[in-house]
Amino acid sequence: MTIDQRLDGLSRQWMEAERRGDAEALDALAVPDFTLVGPLGFILNKDQWLARYRGGGMVTHEMSWAEVTVREYGDTAVAIGVLAQRAAFQGTPADGRFRVTQISVRVGDRRLLAGLHYSPIAAPPARP
Repeated sequence: MTIDQRLDGLSRQWMEAERRGDAEALDALAVPDFTLVGPLGFILNKDQWLARYRGGGMVTHEMSWAEVTVREYGDTAVAIGVLAQRAAFQGTPADGRFRVTQISVRVGDRRLLAGLHYSPIAAPPARP
């Protein structure tokens, strides 16, 4: 199985768990020191990330992951892709398209999420 296939499986499990709001499944998919950097620059540790689902504050209606490129460095893989979501946090829309960097590590025979970094997608600044 190639790294792309292994990461595709991890990504499908991650997105499905987010759509279901399944904090236990997300917990099992991430390393203990998992970190998320949100699209506005905020940082969530694993407990904070999971609490958004446990409390029902984060609701994901739709999510897709496309245009993915993968690089592997030993037990670590870096996937960069476009994530599109229709979601709400505490009733406030959190819809959008984001460039996401997904960092995963091999733990035994599994791949686990070590980090996610969301960035807004915008055109490069104009040159002066």
